[in-house]
Amino acid sequence: MTLSVDLFFSFRSPYSYIALPRATRMAGDYDVNVNLRAVYPLAVRVPGFFKRANPQFARYVVLDARRVAEHENIPFRFPRPDPIVQDMTTLDVAEHQPYIHRLTRLAAAAQAEGRALPLAYAIGRVLWDGSVSGWNEGDHLAKAATEAGFDLAAMDAAVSADPDRYERIIADNEQAHAASGHWGVPTFVFENEPFFGQDRVDLLIWRMKSRGLTRRN
Repeated sequence: MTLSVDLFFSFRSPYSYIALPRATRMAGDYDVNVNLRAVYPLAVRVPGFFKRANPQFARYVVLDARRVAEHENIPFRFPRPDPIVQDMTTLDVAEHQPYIHRLTRLAAAAQAEGRALPLAYAIGRVLWDGSVSGWNEGDHLAKAATEAGFDLAAMDAAVSADPDRYERIIADNEQAHAASGHWGVPTFVFENEPFFGQDRVDLLIWRMKSRGLTRRN
């Protein structure tokens, strides 16, 4: 029996990006469907989050994400530009957020077709692996979409024609994420049990094996 696990994911989260190779390997090695469900980052999802957080929070994430990626041998650099339009001096988050809205809605469109994981993996590398500056320009996203089996122009057109449809998918994801028992990303959820963090995949696999998880032939 094919098992199913949800993966709550944000394009701004370095740990979400770092989780993608493991999630993709897990989906390839085991008889499990990984349902990637994109949510908006905390900066948008929880207004004022960074102003209330300990000032050391962001500095630690920058330090830790880099070393985790290095340990995992994953190419890594913070995206240029940042998917969130935010003044990192004042921590004010702009009301207009063209980058993260587009990215998250694209993931919602892929989710509607049951193929969000490969799209997030392809786009995630464009944002985070350090090979691209100006990921939002030129044909970088189009090439990533093609790699994942999508037509970016067609996806953008579909989202523009009915943005509320994709916002509803995102809202449903955020509600399910909130109900899962954790607020952060990446969070894997299997049978209503949350596993937070890119370093919980082995524990997740252990749990799923207790429910009959098998390797693919």
